[in-house]
Amino acid sequence: MPTDHQATIKATFERFHHATNSGDLALIETTIDEIFEPDAVFHAPVPSDRTGPEAVKRVWATLLRAFPDIRVTIEDVITAGDKVVLRNTVTGTHRGDYNGLPATGKSVRYDEIFILRFASGRIVESWGVVDMLAQLRQLGAIPAPTQTSS
Repeated sequence: MPTDHQATIKATFERFHHATNSGDLALIETTIDEIFEPDAVFHAPVPSDRTGPEAVKRVWATLLRAFPDIRVTIEDVITAGDKVVLRNTVTGTHRGDYNGLPATGKSVRYDEIFILRFASGRIVESWGVVDMLAQLRQLGAIPAPTQTSS
């Protein structure tokens, strides 16, 4: 049976998930401000000169500019103590600049895993593992491996 703490954690991450799938950057940024602690630590494989919630906002601004139809589908959720682990599938169509890569019109589908740590119902730390290699290969930015015949 879920505890009140687990119910709060679940409601918070579901709110964030709903916002990210809305395609509305203003809603996403407002939600980030409301559910992330101002000094939250954000560990993810993304270049940014910002930290905490500002880094998360930068990521979403970049993603929405490049993939305006981006969709995050939650495949698995595990809640334990003060953490939530999410395994997601991300899809979208490359219709805008993505870190210097002009729009290709190509669709992408890649996986990610996030661990969110909560305190007092807010996210205080986030770890992300994103399959950037698959994403960049699908966009043509990195060549797919060639097969050699034996």
